[in-house]
Amino acid sequence: MKPNYDVIIIGAGAAGMMCAIETGKRGRSVWLVDHAKKIGEKIRISGGGRCNFTNINTRPEAFLSGNAHFCKSALKQYTQNDFIAMVDRYGIAHHEKTLGQLFCDDSAQQIITMLLRECENSGVRVSKETTVYEIEARDEGGYHLKTSLGEKSCESLVIATGGLSIPKIGASKFGYDVAKQFGLNVLETTPALVPLTFQADLLERCKVLSGVSVEATVSCGKASFSEALLFTHRGLSGPAILQISSYWTEGQKIEINLTPAIDMLAFFKDRKQTNGKQDIQTALSHILPNRLAESICEATSVKGRIADLSGNAMETLASAVNNWRIKPSGTEGYRTAEVTLGGVDTNDLSSKTMEVKAQPGLYFIGELVDVTGHLGGYNFQWAWSSGYVAGQNV
Repeated sequence: MKPNYDVIIIGAGAAGMMCAIETGKRGRSVWLVDHAKKIGEKIRISGGGRCNFTNINTRPEAFLSGNAHFCKSALKQYTQNDFIAMVDRYGIAHHEKTLGQLFCDDSAQQIITMLLRECENSGVRVSKETTVYEIEARDEGGYHLKTSLGEKSCESLVIATGGLSIPKIGASKFGYDVAKQFGLNVLETTPALVPLTFQADLLERCKVLSGVSVEATVSCGKASFSEALLFTHRGLSGPAILQISSYWTEGQKIEINLTPAIDMLAFFKDRKQTNGKQDIQTALSHILPNRLAESICEATSVKGRIADLSGNAMETLASAVNNWRIKPSGTEGYRTAEVTLGGVDTNDLSSKTMEVKAQPGLYFIGELVDVTGHLGGYNFQWAWSSGYVAGQNV
């Protein structure tokens, strides 16, 4: 029996749409289905509504995976410059914000509209609010699906349903369940690029400092990031914290340097010689926001004129600024996580095609796969690249 479609793609997010576009360009009949009411919601809400759609510095080293080499082939086959060229072709104005991050000048909706237009031009059928109830591999090859729009069949099947992050827009474990159904290993999943939370004492400090932001260096093990850190009423956030969250595991401490460009002990010693009558909190407030300076002095019980402070007192205060060691109690979870760490084991997939090695015609792409990028457009680039590669081979 002839299948209804050459290719069915489940999940119309960034990776799914890119795969559909490239598959359609090859003259294959494609059905792109999604259970959501709106296509590309994660794209729409990303980057504060302006979509950080790629990073000009995209490189394999910016990705975490059980196999550090897996992402290289896809990133080479479809680069950040390839996606930028598509954006430029559609006349979408964009700018570099920081560290190579590219954002739309206007709206993330422009990226969604571009991708849907490309799907249309490639002859892709797109169906929203469509549920897939069951998937079976057919004896004669291909796949049979039971859906809310009836039973459908295809030669090749692509799973692009994303991870568990931001469940309010429809994230689910569907893709992981499909992987397990076909015998694939699924590595433990955890929230990534997510704010960190703390126990009562430190949480109270964070609440008092809510809204205060500084440029800091945050480290955990061998990983280190120098970006903005933000105090919130739930704990710590900001780019530096989101980045380190992908490397932090429960029970570990993180180290924070609140003035990475200044050796605070040397600064205090200099002030003791040049302006010893100055209050230590006043001196610190010239370097850090007033509320933060006050909080650190209170937490260390270091107060008074600099001239009156012992060497140990200055060392204690300097350490609290340059080497603040704290243990998070957890994260805010998938509710606010930008991506999901872990997922479909790359050992079960071809890095050149994204096809399951032991299951012909079945592909996994995007966030579902155990490839997680740093903050700053890297995860969208992985979606574009992995989607493109699958689209060349389905």
